[in-house]
Amino acid sequence: MAAGAAAGAWVLVFSLWGAVVGDRNVTARIGKPLVLNCRGAPKKPPQQLEWKLNTGRTEAWKVLSPQGGPWDSVARVLSNGSLLLPAVGIQDEGTFRCQAKSRNGKETRSTYQVRVYQIPGKPEIVDPASELMAGVPNKVGTCLSKGGYPAGTLNWHLDGKPLIPDGKGVSVQEETRRHPETGLFTLQSELMVTPARGGAPHPTFSCSFSPGLPRRQALHTTPIQLSVWEPVPLEVQLVVEPEGGTVAPGGTVTLTCETPAQSSLQIHWIKDGVPLPLTPNPVLLLSEVRPQDQGTYSCVATHPSHGPQESRAVSVHIIETEEGPTAGSLEGQGLGTVALALGILGGLGMAALLIGAIIWQRQRRQGEERKAPENQEEEEEEREELNQSEEPEAAEGSAAGP
Repeated sequence: MAAGAAAGAWVLVFSLWGAVVGDRNVTARIGKPLVLNCRGAPKKPPQQLEWKLNTGRTEAWKVLSPQGGPWDSVARVLSNGSLLLPAVGIQDEGTFRCQAKSRNGKETRSTYQVRVYQIPGKPEIVDPASELMAGVPNKVGTCLSKGGYPAGTLNWHLDGKPLIPDGKGVSVQEETRRHPETGLFTLQSELMVTPARGGAPHPTFSCSFSPGLPRRQALHTTPIQLSVWEPVPLEVQLVVEPEGGTVAPGGTVTLTCETPAQSSLQIHWIKDGVPLPLTPNPVLLLSEVRPQDQGTYSCVATHPSHGPQESRAVSVHIIETEEGPTAGSLEGQGLGTVALALGILGGLGMAALLIGAIIWQRQRRQGEERKAPENQEEEEEEREELNQSEEPEAAEGSAAGP
């Protein structure tokens, strides 16, 4: 009893070992013929065997036998019991099993796991950069691989060593597309690097395609060598007119952001630490300045390769007039206008009085000049009358003498 159980166990072990030994992984190139042997099958007809297929072409297990109908467009059983696939495709990936019985009645099973592949063309780097700038992110180029199966992977190399993306100085953006008809893959990988200041002046970059199958060599692109240059720091200056930023109420202040390369920059403005919602412009004009325009101004110049650079800050002040802090208001402007009108009217009145006094004095002088001759004539007449009265008195005096 125990001996029988032991014998049955050994039979089970040997049967499992045979099934495992019969399993094989087969890799076939797309478009090429593939022959799968059915081990243990008689070499000559009549044969007792059948093939079972479970692939992308079958919804369930499909059975093929020498006596069955041909499936010549996909696969057929040869005279020696082998299975022929005239042109392997992606849909032929799957499991193939053969069960055969020899002439002496021994059964043998063979199992194959079939995978297919297609080697793509040599990868290439498209749109490579002409040079790199230290300290800022740069696009090196895009590695492109077309027509491969399975998809595989793209890898970048720096000076012959693998370049590992870290999300900081090195980043990679990948994209995988599959052709809707052929099922072949197109891979692309865009490399961005930030060269360190003072690093290698001429780094060499390359890319490789690694197939998704074992024992297949990687395909490498032609290396590209780029130059790295370190930019001169961008100097941003803010010029204010009038100088010092001091202006009377209602005046005009002009702020100009000066940079070495105006055409390639975007200029934004900041007031009291808060960005102003203005269209980028190197000139900021403050017309009819009001108290709320007072504050500290600065400009920020953004260059694609330098990043944002902020200028020194300048202050805008308003000089208060003698009328007090409300001189800039509408009420103050009205009072100033009234005062100016009164001043003009007062000046005109004083001028009229002055002119009237001058005319009166002239008329008075002319009147005195006309009266002077008349007075002289009257005096002469009085003198003649006096002389005449004195002469008779003298004659009488002489007649009364001794």
